[in-house]
Amino acid sequence: MTTVDRLARRAWVETVMGMPVSVHVRAVEPARPDVEAGVARVFGHLRRVDRVLSTWRADSDLLRLQHGEGIETHPWVADVTALCLEAEDRTDGLFSAWRRRPRGRISFDPTGLVKGWAVAAAAAHLDVVPEIAWSVGAGGDVLVGAGRGVGPDEPQWRIGIEDPRRDGRVADVVTLRRGAVATSGAARRGAHVVDPDTGQGISRDGSCTVVGPDLMWADVWATAGWVDAVRAGSLMGRRDPSYRLLDH
Repeated sequence: MTTVDRLARRAWVETVMGMPVSVHVRAVEPARPDVEAGVARVFGHLRRVDRVLSTWRADSDLLRLQHGEGIETHPWVADVTALCLEAEDRTDGLFSAWRRRPRGRISFDPTGLVKGWAVAAAAAHLDVVPEIAWSVGAGGDVLVGAGRGVGPDEPQWRIGIEDPRRDGRVADVVTLRRGAVATSGAARRGAHVVDPDTGQGISRDGSCTVVGPDLMWADVWATAGWVDAVRAGSLMGRRDPSYRLLDH
């Protein structure tokens, strides 16, 4: 990619894992067959993750395991469980995939980590496509990067952060060539983030956005920041200083 002015842009959108996922590509020829194939691999990877780790599909490995079926699960189940434990430890419990249920029952819901983890792995299929810049958006989170052979003159991506108090307005704009932006809040999906201390969903004005190199950890820290922005910001500054928190 040598001449920014010659770049064209193309977008693909599919509903995967219960949410719209968009892939945007900038390239001199974004309709190239290798670009099409790379994008197809992105969506294919996300569909495989959904079959294994969905908390909504009765036939997913995760739900069949939780329902006591004696099945041989995909290695992703163990991988994600280990990452959830690591995330809980790194955030001092502000992020937790384990939920207290009535009668003392504990359930495992890794949804808050799986999206970022899955998108990051899926987007790696675009890293091997030469001479493109790419952006993958999923449920309000965005990961941007570039394929092989892309030089320092590539254009930056401008990522708008929705104003949680005014529908359709932009509260802030983040500019990146490579990296991730993840936002957590209640404006779009209601009180879906649970405070691990109380077991109650968090419903208030505002949102918490984290910018950093990896979408999975940006998403984890955004969730932790929505639970407690002050504590999360302090922990993140000590443990993951390459990430920054934006409170809106």
